[in-house]
Amino acid sequence: MKTQFIYHTIERLGELLKIAARKAGAEYGLQPVQLEVLHYLSVCNRYSDTLMAVTEYLGQTKGTVSQTIKILEKKQLLDKISDLKDKRVSHLKITPKAIALIKDKIPTTMFINASNHLSLTQQQGISSTLQLLLTTLIQSNNMKSFGHCFSCRYNAKSGDSGYFCNLVKEPLTEKDVLLICREHLSNK
Repeated sequence: MKTQFIYHTIERLGELLKIAARKAGAEYGLQPVQLEVLHYLSVCNRYSDTLMAVTEYLGQTKGTVSQTIKILEKKQLLDKISDLKDKRVSHLKITPKAIALIKDKIPTTMFINASNHLSLTQQQGISSTLQLLLTTLIQSNNMKSFGHCFSCRYNAKSGDSGYFCNLVKEPLTEKDVLLICREHLSNK
């Protein structure tokens, strides 16, 4: 079986990505976990931008994520905003400064350079295979997928250009359905 080979390859890729992330974050005085939090918050929807969602997504402790968020607030890279309906819940919103940082550093230069050496066909093949591996890993271990709304069974087309989430019973925008959600359930 190729399980050992695939595992070691993915592990090595992960380590190389962490090295590049450490370098990218260091330019801004950020630790890798801080960059990971900002990146997650840049791609998640309004139902998934809480302390608990970040904790689940990153597989970190609540304490680690809480400390990370405090540091990012001090660096003016994110703001905590109280939920309008439930004041016990705070939403974590990245600032324009953080958006610019993420846009500049993720994906890292190292990753972009490597991708540029692959043909479009190779990139598409790798993307499909990695998506299959990720989906299989998540499903076979009963983990949350944190998938995009457009592929969620709760998402319904509403009218000409709108969408509706049948879980939270709220309309979604075209931008919303491109973001990831902690409540995602695959259509499959």
